[in-house]
Amino acid sequence: MSVARETLERLRQPEYTGENRCTPCTVANLCITAVGAAVLSVVAVPLGVGFAVLGVAGIWLRGYLVPKTPELTKRYFPEWLLAKFDKQPMPEADPVPPEEFDPEAVLLEAGVVEPCEIGDDLCLTDGFEADWRGRMGELADEGRLRAELADQLDVDGDVSFDSYGDAYIAREGDSHIGQWESRAALLADLAAAEELPERVDGWPALNPRRRSQLLGGLRVFVEVCPACGGAVTTDTEVVESCCRSTTVVGVACDDCGDRLLEVPYQEPEAEAGAAV
Repeated sequence: MSVARETLERLRQPEYTGENRCTPCTVANLCITAVGAAVLSVVAVPLGVGFAVLGVAGIWLRGYLVPKTPELTKRYFPEWLLAKFDKQPMPEADPVPPEEFDPEAVLLEAGVVEPCEIGDDLCLTDGFEADWRGRMGELADEGRLRAELADQLDVDGDVSFDSYGDAYIAREGDSHIGQWESRAALLADLAAAEELPERVDGWPALNPRRRSQLLGGLRVFVEVCPACGGAVTTDTEVVESCCRSTTVVGVACDDCGDRLLEVPYQEPEAEAGAAV
């Protein structure tokens, strides 16, 4: 490798260039470069041209010219603008009002969950937990997993899986037919989709969105990772994309890191009578 190439590679910041390039950062820095070059050109045209060349080269190699631009864009750019440029959608809260469809109420009525013996929360019933976990164990076989997904989605062709970043993607040939947070999330969903029709009244009449709400809601109750058999924990964390950062509640496997669920974190409501 030549000295010039080695120098370029040392200067390059892969986390802010290529597929990871932050478009708002690039646009903002190109504007700054253009203004700076115009001002310097008033003093001396070669000076302005030189600044423009160095500025564009710096943005190409490092993603930005002004230090800490990603942090500045996240702080000062409006959310609607950042959302337009962001390559990785942030988790969104369910826009459907809970009074229209309450997954917890449906699962309670179906005998899938029940009030916990200790604490003010819900737990899986022993019968459903045993059946669900048994189904997940059966689907751990790759051939069975492909066949079950093809059957659930009514797909005739061969199903294949592909990991892209944090996403676990199912394809039929070149067609994208489904996406989950991880293989563990897919196992949990398919196993639950086999068990719930026998328990939830009116399951065939539920549209895909309602079914997805029930399946996704159940993942909160997974205690043993379907993919690696390790413990599952729930925690809050800040998720970063090129343009934005947000706090989410994540349910993930400790041993393999598979993410089962990720939803926006909502601050607890202030208690009644609290000082304003």
